[in-house]
Amino acid sequence: MRVSFVADSSAWGGAEVWLSHHLRRAADNGATAALVCTAAVAHGFARLGLDLDRAVVPLTRHAAAAPSVRAALAAQRPDVVVVNLVDPASNAAAVAAAQEVAPTVGVLHLVGDTRAGEERAALCALYRRMAAVVSPSHEGRDQLVADLGVDPARAHVVPSGVDVPPDPAGPAGHPVPRIGAFGRLTAQKGYDVLLAALRRVEPPFDAVIGGAGRDGDALRAAAAGLPVTFPGWVDDARAFLAGIDLFVLSSRVEALPLVLLEAMAEGLPCVSTDVGEVRRALGEDVVVVPVEDAGALADALAGLLADPARRADLGARARARAERSLGADLMAARTFRVLAGVAGGGAG
Repeated sequence: MRVSFVADSSAWGGAEVWLSHHLRRAADNGATAALVCTAAVAHGFARLGLDLDRAVVPLTRHAAAAPSVRAALAAQRPDVVVVNLVDPASNAAAVAAAQEVAPTVGVLHLVGDTRAGEERAALCALYRRMAAVVSPSHEGRDQLVADLGVDPARAHVVPSGVDVPPDPAGPAGHPVPRIGAFGRLTAQKGYDVLLAALRRVEPPFDAVIGGAGRDGDALRAAAAGLPVTFPGWVDDARAFLAGIDLFVLSSRVEALPLVLLEAMAEGLPCVSTDVGEVRRALGEDVVVVPVEDAGALADALAGLLADPARRADLGARARARAERSLGADLMAARTFRVLAGVAGGGAG
């Protein structure tokens, strides 16, 4: 089975990490992988060191057509194409181009705007032509079926997974507990809410927020007077996580975020907003608080900071959950089963 993956992305993020896990595991799942990606993310895939057919094309997000994507895919001659969908609408041109070449599977990473009027009608028609669609969350699947008219038999939930290291770092053990978070510095990630929560938490603590993005300057200004540092883009997630004692995900919108699963796999106690699949997939092994509720987030953080034994127990349970059900091998096997069904002429 020849599978071409399309990353029509303007920046590296969780969707590209998801794709990387599948590229690395294609051969183990009976597939030969190829890649079509933009220059903005090509360096990240190059770092994987994989010997695969790779084409770099212009970004076509929000464009009317994607001829470069179509040409690159046609040259790769795939049995099935997988298009990373940042949200329901923005990668429509890449999806349409893929559908001209081979049966196409979309991976919807985030719920979002499904447009209105003629735009919505065109988007629904596009999604109904999908051979299958995958989402890491039931929320995403529900939007695919209810808002975009995807046949429920072709809409699949495949929970996210990560590499589960054999040597988890666990909490760093700083005398003053260190809270950590990282991701793109944009409104989606809710770091403004995290900073508001930290202003309500009594010291001692310090915090580190890794990442880069368009809201970086505003967030640094908002952190004035707080024991918070911004080290910039995180190239090595494991090294970053090894330096903290408590991980927090403050996002407004997610499916089942890989960064949270990576923190759990390292044995860190975690606090997360109630986004996407977090509560359903992770149960009581993460402290879950309402979205955009700085007071609830502050209470959760303060409670854990004041209780080292509870932090240790939560970290141990997070690691055990990761070992049981959050591995990337399991995620990839489930995804490639869907792709094999499509390539074999089924409904995915």
